[in-house]
Amino acid sequence: MTRYYLDTSIWLDHYENRTDRFRPLGEWALALLSLIKERKDTILVSDVILRELGTYYSELQIMEIFKSYAHLIENIKPTDNQMKLSKTISSIRKIPMGDVLHAVLSKDQNAILVSRDNHFMLLTDINKAHKPEELI
Repeated sequence: MTRYYLDTSIWLDHYENRTDRFRPLGEWALALLSLIKERKDTILVSDVILRELGTYYSELQIMEIFKSYAHLIENIKPTDNQMKLSKTISSIRKIPMGDVLHAVLSKDQNAILVSRDNHFMLLTDINKAHKPEELI
């Protein structure tokens, strides 16, 4: 069973069915989520993801986002050590702490990190991020 940690941007792509000028980001996010569902793999959701989604959506909307995948979701919380490490790396590398924490959490959980955020290109020594279209 494979474990996935989807960055907030992927959940946004999926829920809003987002596109950029040339790419169907929402379709690719849905395709990956469908594949995960078909394989009965695990999706890790941290309180960091929930907090980030909370800046865009109501609690009811967040529940709607996860409803179809609830049986696949494993909730995780960062430890004090993961928080301290992420804060240190964030300060040194000038990368948002939330992004560093996503990389640390996914690595420690042996999960595939999925994101479009360019900050993760600076965190490949922690955990390499993959785009949904690379995994489908």
